[in-house]
Amino acid sequence: MADPFAVGSPVRVREVLHGAEWASWDERVLADDGTLLVTVKPAGTAMHFPPHPVPHPWGHLEAWQGTTVLKQRRAGDWYSVWRFFDAAGRALSTYVNFETPVVRTADGVDVNDLQLDVVVELDGTWRWKDVQHLAPSLASGRITSEELLATLAAAAEVADLLERDDRWWAPWDEWSPQDGTL
Repeated sequence: MADPFAVGSPVRVREVLHGAEWASWDERVLADDGTLLVTVKPAGTAMHFPPHPVPHPWGHLEAWQGTTVLKQRRAGDWYSVWRFFDAAGRALSTYVNFETPVVRTADGVDVNDLQLDVVVELDGTWRWKDVQHLAPSLASGRITSEELLATLAAAAEVADLLERDDRWWAPWDEWSPQDGTL
């Protein structure tokens, strides 16, 4: 278990691709027990894209747009859970974002997005998103074969959790940006 970040403090989230920072931004800590880190990224959060050999798909943005996102990251998982809210604070949907296991740093966390997502609607129905990006990402070297295998194993785990409605992230279902807390 890692030392927790203080509730209310900013953490720097860095996407790291091929050993170099690809993108970064700050998120605010809502809860952290050293294993589960819960953060929020409001609409308008400034984003930074340092020079990198691979262009970031969001590289044209200066800030996160349109939604506030509650994020839950568990140590060791090959995915995080993102809940999206509109400007009025209404929940829109949940994403399971497949990414490398979170690595804690002194001021934040490092991750690498692995392309695949699951979209979970408010009624519990779900669907895969961006499956078509996996093969090209592997072919281009964007993801490794080891990362792809780990992503597919995590995808099977998540599908099983969703089919059984065994969502470890459910305790945060009632949180909204209007409340600021659970």
